[in-house]
Amino acid sequence: MVCVLCSVFCALIACRHEEPILPSEEEQHGEKDTTEIVGFYLLNEGNMGNNKASLDYYDYASATYKRNIYAEVNPDVPKEMGDVGNDLQIYGSRLYAVINCSNKIEIMDAKTAKRIGQIDVPNCRYLCFQGQYGYITSYAGPVSLDASHAQIGYVARFDTATLEINATCLVGYQPDELTIVGNKMYVANSGGYMVPNYENTLSVIDIASFTEVKRIPVAINLHRVRADKNGLLWVTSRGDYYDVPAKLYCLDTKTDQVVDMLDIAVSDLDIVGDSLYACATAWDNVTMTNTVSYSIVDINTRKVVCTNFITDGTDLNIKKPYGIKVHPLTHDIYLTDAKNYVSPGTLYCFSPEGTMRWSVRTGDIPAHFAFLRMPRELSQNGEN
Repeated sequence: MVCVLCSVFCALIACRHEEPILPSEEEQHGEKDTTEIVGFYLLNEGNMGNNKASLDYYDYASATYKRNIYAEVNPDVPKEMGDVGNDLQIYGSRLYAVINCSNKIEIMDAKTAKRIGQIDVPNCRYLCFQGQYGYITSYAGPVSLDASHAQIGYVARFDTATLEINATCLVGYQPDELTIVGNKMYVANSGGYMVPNYENTLSVIDIASFTEVKRIPVAINLHRVRADKNGLLWVTSRGDYYDVPAKLYCLDTKTDQVVDMLDIAVSDLDIVGDSLYACATAWDNVTMTNTVSYSIVDINTRKVVCTNFITDGTDLNIKKPYGIKVHPLTHDIYLTDAKNYVSPGTLYCFSPEGTMRWSVRTGDIPAHFAFLRMPRELSQNGEN
């Protein structure tokens, strides 16, 4: 990975339709390490309407953080990555970046970030994969808070070999995250454009027929949905930002019933081992303030076991925690700070004990991670 990236990312000055390519920037942080996880990508969302989505990469072998790699690797792409990076996944040998307001999924080589192609999906949101297929949620219509123009959302299925969409399945309004457990797909319907009449259900899709078979009432304005090793789903509700607070729900996929509710807000989460790690910036339209939190939940007992996993006081320097990812082997915690949403953010690396190891400047609104494993995750045709 190091040799490939270094050869591709060497500084160059070129033009993209008479616009200069901004060179990437490289810094050394942390300690060199060698495991099957060789690095991770970080997708910066960028400010809406400014075509500022960008891709960073951290290499463990050299302990090197590289900012804005996409432009250098792909100098012939007219508009770089596009407008608002919304999700990032590695599946097989490919890296998939969802670029929401540019209405596309960018597909790259996972080892080099070299562009392979794109899939056009309007107002696309989040990805998941199973077998030869990828699945992407879509708000269907343009970005708009006018409920009278909102369109019912859908999940599109595409072939990971041909990158062709071959089926769609209607769900609720403004569907966000989705996940697969066994032969069922669960989709979090938000109704985010229907204020104040938010959606409150999970759509359940039968994978074989790719049809919606039912909807499960959970809570309003759903966002995240993640499965754990116990067959439970963890579903987040953003509430209404006024009277209904954000909360975390637990659903049993054997019965499709909600079995627990935790009174914590969750902006992003990651499940590793027996722990669910969550960060939150919960906005209140009444007080016009944010409440920030860093929680750990024991997925076996379904109890909050920690209300602030940062133990060295570094949390006082963080303005708006936004994205979180936990290294599955070392259990180091990676946390992003979006700051004011219009200027470069910061990535923090914390030890499992909650002390800061290092931090680095990122692009605007750092958000979505994808760990790169070698060589197990990489196959010939983009399939696991």
